[in-house]
Amino acid sequence: MSKHHLKQRATKAANPGQPTQGPLTHEELQLSGRNHSMPLEALHDDITPAGLHYLLIHFDIPHVSAETWRLRLGGAVNRSLELSLEDIKARPAVTMPVTLECAGNGRSLLQPRPVSQPWVLGAVGTAEWTGTPLAPLLEEAGLASDAVELVFTGADNGIQGGVEEPYARSLSVAEAMHPEVMLVYAMNGKPLPIQHGFPLRLLVPGWYGMASVKWLTSIEAVKSRFMGFQQAVAYHYLQGPDGPGIPVSHIRVRSLMIPPGIPDFYTRRRVVDAGPVMLHGRAWSGHGEVERVEVGIDGEWMPAHLEPVLGDFAWRSWSMVWVASPGEHVLRCRAMDSSGALQPTEQVWNYQGIGNNMAQVVEVTVR
Repeated sequence: MSKHHLKQRATKAANPGQPTQGPLTHEELQLSGRNHSMPLEALHDDITPAGLHYLLIHFDIPHVSAETWRLRLGGAVNRSLELSLEDIKARPAVTMPVTLECAGNGRSLLQPRPVSQPWVLGAVGTAEWTGTPLAPLLEEAGLASDAVELVFTGADNGIQGGVEEPYARSLSVAEAMHPEVMLVYAMNGKPLPIQHGFPLRLLVPGWYGMASVKWLTSIEAVKSRFMGFQQAVAYHYLQGPDGPGIPVSHIRVRSLMIPPGIPDFYTRRRVVDAGPVMLHGRAWSGHGEVERVEVGIDGEWMPAHLEPVLGDFAWRSWSMVWVASPGEHVLRCRAMDSSGALQPTEQVWNYQGIGNNMAQVVEVTVR
């Protein structure tokens, strides 16, 4: 595909319209009704119940029969494979907690606002995923020496940016061979809910959720870079409509707190009684282990206590006691990971509204 064609497609990327300062559009509200956030109070739990875990569904949820479904692995391989769900379940199983976050989490907080799924802060969740590692399956098929990528295609398809395609993403051979990359068929000890990719999905720990293709139907080894819309146009860091930009991959460091006290129904502003208040939340990163969390009280930053890690690719719990005095207060939290990355306190704007890990702000009235 020519650079000119890619540039044209980039102008029609994940943003169906120019960024705006205006109110939410009808189309954004329609998307937000289909795709739901995790309520921030669910941060109390190490493992997010399936019904509270965030969901982003690009097109329609496909109706897939487990009895007739097959996973096909082909392309540049020595031996093509076709596997039933039972074949995959018969392979060595691994269960691990993994935090998934949508790359667009926080998009609606950017100004001007990129027009797409209007996430606030809850496009995240941590589940215990059960499945089988991908690498042994690729070794069994035998990748050709000149294979460069694996293309993962789901059963869902639709139109985005004027292009009709199934949802498909690719990983380089090296990325796909990482031992944590899995084909998963269970979530929190039960079969995958249909909305989370039943009967099988890819799981790419440490990456934003767009890489973990749901309703997986095929894996194809290819000898050149995959140029599907979701790979070559969507999910790129861009400063304007012209691409291709920098592709999105690993999750940027982020922390969130459970909003303290009780909410006003409409504004969600918090009301807290004066005195000691336990602040609690979670922090995570796809670039390394979370090493520090700080809580800001009216601009003064203080260290929080970190609990032991839940898993190599799962969020980490933190807490801090705040002695709340009567009046109006602004709370924030930010994390640093072992790569040295620290959450910014100001927005880092980009055209698609991707990777916005600006420190959370919680306004509180103490009575």
